[in-house]
Amino acid sequence: MKTPEYTERLNELASRREAFAVATVTKTEGSTLAKPGFKILISSRGEVVRGTLGGGCPEGPICEVALRTMRDGGPRVVRVHLVDAAKAVAGTMRESSEDEIYVETDCGGILEVFVEPMLPTERVILVGQGGRDDIEDALVHQAKALGFEVVVVDPMPDLREAPDAIVKSAVIDPKTFSIGNRDSVVVLTKGERDVDILESLSKTNARFIGLLASRRRLRKDMEELGRRAVPHDFLSRLHAPIGLDIGARTPPELALAIMADVLATKYGRDVPHKPEADDLSS
Repeated sequence: MKTPEYTERLNELASRREAFAVATVTKTEGSTLAKPGFKILISSRGEVVRGTLGGGCPEGPICEVALRTMRDGGPRVVRVHLVDAAKAVAGTMRESSEDEIYVETDCGGILEVFVEPMLPTERVILVGQGGRDDIEDALVHQAKALGFEVVVVDPMPDLREAPDAIVKSAVIDPKTFSIGNRDSVVVLTKGERDVDILESLSKTNARFIGLLASRRRLRKDMEELGRRAVPHDFLSRLHAPIGLDIGARTPPELALAIMADVLATKYGRDVPHKPEADDLSS
């Protein structure tokens, strides 16, 4: 594989914040076309975009392993047995480990392959109204402390602590602002731009989208989103009012409740949300 082409493709995937995986042959036994150091670059769709493992036979099963690593975030070492049809069937039926793969081919050797997922940094994206917002400030601090990359989208940001990036804009265009399934979006627009922002976010595959709002304002926003034919699936998974039910009142407490909501979604936990939010922005 030509190093410049491989690096160029890898950088292209990373710049688009697309998950991918690298599978590298670390050891071989017996007769194999692949040698240690052979590698492939696998896209989030499970396709080989660069490189080779010596042929197509082992690459298909390795791509399936790569997709699993991209889902669970952990690297894997797998042994690929390149055997005839009878041995491939017998080995598959007998083997209980997902790390031992039997592939029908005439090679007769074994490949040891290290599969490493490359995942975009998890982000918290804060969509602000503009001007001073103590909750926005507290969220920047807490999200950074929890290890998230923090991006603030705000037409006139006024922050005590600098986020990792600031986008001075009143809109989110899904065509130019890449938001993926490792992103959590918190909408703090306080009514004026709620519906426009949520309609735009409905066209993304963000892992978490939450709105800080009172019950009264939320009802109005949801009615307008319905009139705009925003998909019901999006509305049903919208975290609104945002935040877990911890009795939060002050801006730092509300930020804590919001980040707890973000983390609960990240780890697939179903936990109680704040039953009333009429003390928040109306």
